[in-house]
Amino acid sequence: MTTKPGDEHVERFTALRPLLFTIAYEILGSATESDDVLQESYLRWAEVDLSRITDTKAYLAQLVTRQSLNALRAQSRRREDYIGPWLPEPLLTEQDASADVVLAESVSMAMLVVLETLSPDERAVFVLREVFGFSHDEIASTIGKSTAAVRQMAHRSREHVQSRRKRFEPVDPKVSTEITTRFFTAAATGDLDGLMAMLAPDVVWTADSDGKVSAARRPVSGADRVARLILGFVRLAGAEGRVESAVYNSAPALLLYLGEHLEGVVSFEVIDGKITNFYAMRNPEKLSTVTVPRRISR
Repeated sequence: MTTKPGDEHVERFTALRPLLFTIAYEILGSATESDDVLQESYLRWAEVDLSRITDTKAYLAQLVTRQSLNALRAQSRRREDYIGPWLPEPLLTEQDASADVVLAESVSMAMLVVLETLSPDERAVFVLREVFGFSHDEIASTIGKSTAAVRQMAHRSREHVQSRRKRFEPVDPKVSTEITTRFFTAAATGDLDGLMAMLAPDVVWTADSDGKVSAARRPVSGADRVARLILGFVRLAGAEGRVESAVYNSAPALLLYLGEHLEGVVSFEVIDGKITNFYAMRNPEKLSTVTVPRRISR
């Protein structure tokens, strides 16, 4: 943003930027597109007469939500030609979000995958109501619907999410490190039994590549099949590959490199000490900014 130092527009927007980014990311599932939405929103905000603004947070949240919905509708049209599963962009956060369970769950990969099954308006209503606590009236004016319609959407989207969302468990950083270390060891040594012991019987591996690199084009389920897929992946990487542990979307994750080139980000969902889901991002277009830490809040 090219603006004058001390400009009040900048100060107000910058103070709320983590919250605004989080709203956009939870509606879009894309950090890159969220950055674009915030840039466009700021350009509109810079033209606003601040003497007429009574609630900066509500005004900017409305502005960013509307821009996010426009982007989401355009994105959903492009998604029709997407090859294989579509996953949200992995999110590297500057801070540990696990202290705020609602925030941690709201950016979890599993939650974002469920939000993908809502309509754009339902998704915005759910995010604004359940995560950020905006009133039905505020949401109604944001998306251009009646308050009664928003109440219905809020109820419907909440039931929809609850019926598809397994119990969320924030992973303690120490437990995350232990799981990642055990996983590393079992995969690197070809220990099939060791891997199987870490996986839930109905574990699912989902990979997003858009056909641009080799990856499973359908989800793979079952502990045995997923464990063998992982061991095959490790063998394929060979001596040139390396793996680094990380935390993405408030969950343990692995960064996969061939030489210095980032080949993928694989995040885990852990429930009751077992890995229930792997989300493997292999699409090069979605890996370009995944190592850039983002600040989130609600």
